[in-house]
Amino acid sequence: MATHISPREDTSFFGHPRGLATLFFTEMWERFSYYGQRAILILYMTAPLATGGLGFSVPKAGAIYGLYTALAYLIGLPGGWIADRYLGQRQAVLWGGLLIAGGEGLLVAPGLPAFYAGLAVIVAGTGLLKPNVSTIVGQLYAAGDARRDSGFSIFYMGINIGALISPLACGWVAERIAWRLGYGLAAVGMLAGVIQYVMGYKHLGTAGLYPAGREAARSKPKSRAGWWGAAGLLAVAAAVLAKSGFTISAESISDAFGVVLLLICAGVFGWLIFGPGWSPAERKRSVAILVLFIASALFWSAFEQAGSTLNLFAEKSTNRNILGFVYPASWMQFVQPLFVITLAPVFAWLWIALRRREPSSPAKFAIGLVCVSLSFAILAPAAKINESGVLVSSWWLIGTYFLQTLGELSLSPVGLSAMTKLAPERVAGLMMGVWFVSVSIGDYLAGRAASLYESLTVPALFGRVALYTLLAGFVLALLVKPTVRLMGGVK
Repeated sequence: MATHISPREDTSFFGHPRGLATLFFTEMWERFSYYGQRAILILYMTAPLATGGLGFSVPKAGAIYGLYTALAYLIGLPGGWIADRYLGQRQAVLWGGLLIAGGEGLLVAPGLPAFYAGLAVIVAGTGLLKPNVSTIVGQLYAAGDARRDSGFSIFYMGINIGALISPLACGWVAERIAWRLGYGLAAVGMLAGVIQYVMGYKHLGTAGLYPAGREAARSKPKSRAGWWGAAGLLAVAAAVLAKSGFTISAESISDAFGVVLLLICAGVFGWLIFGPGWSPAERKRSVAILVLFIASALFWSAFEQAGSTLNLFAEKSTNRNILGFVYPASWMQFVQPLFVITLAPVFAWLWIALRRREPSSPAKFAIGLVCVSLSFAILAPAAKINESGVLVSSWWLIGTYFLQTLGELSLSPVGLSAMTKLAPERVAGLMMGVWFVSVSIGDYLAGRAASLYESLTVPALFGRVALYTLLAGFVLALLVKPTVRLMGGVK
């Protein structure tokens, strides 16, 4: 049922299975939708009511931004589990796309209830689609297929084509015509992705068609330990909130979510490393995943500030005038994906060309952390210049995005590929969800950084981000060899 022989031997899409093209365009449109609304989200929330915005303060908007973007990736954890046990990855991707389109449609409707409901529905849809489409990509390749990392780099280029187009299109419509119409355009993009996905079903073979974890779950004796563990985590979270005098607000909910994130991570990795039913090799690989997970979370906490602090820096501190034309601040969001599209084929070729000299996954992660550290280090002087009231050149942000792209291509597609190689097959979707929890943590921290944008000097904020990511890269470089040993021969 799960041999996937025909798709795996296919080389019709630039030397890769034809099914990769189907998933390439599905993810391209999903990312068009996501990055289109993300590019305008914090600007829409902080825009005055008179201009059609929500009139939120920067701290409140930053808290909501961080909570929303973090949840969009965190829900990938149950989304992967649902696919493993019940739907299969193929159906999960389909239902996720439909939910995302519906959520974007709700954002078009006026009123705060529709706004919050739309964000919640997009979160649910992204949780179903995002981890499972990546899992299907991994299933197109046989174990040990040298094309896998290259295939994920090509797949990643599809992500960034969507991310390139969407800020230009959705940003222009939102900032020049009407904010909420930008979300309508994002909904149209997601519907296009769903249609394309259904039409390309035949090229996927049986990849992602069956819930791989269903039979394994049936063959094991029923255990309530997991449910008791989840209940315990919720009880601890409730006790912490009660003791802290919790009151309902955007900021307090965001603070509480940070505690929940930590508890979820402790619970998941405690189960993977110490729980029953895992082989010694699987436990060691779970420790290796934990090392990569922490590095990934720190990387994304800096990188994902593109939509929060760097977006605010583009709006408030950057000279956006070109020959008398002032372009929308959201347009700066297209620079990073443009670099990815340009450089992704280079990285895809590089990993294959290096062959035995190719750096290990942990080494690539360390490179990614150093690059993102340098990106903020060069921007701190620009922020210092801006403190005197001078709008700085957009080249500062362009340089920052270039360095971040080098880091992104060293870490993100490699991380997706590593999860498909290190994860036990019976929980492949769940483990891809675990990977996206690291992105969730990064998004959460990026949103909280935006909350500090006005209370902390911008040069100090950027300098601190540069420092902690550089330290993280140095520590990971020291852990490369032990982590490779834990991976147990998985390259």
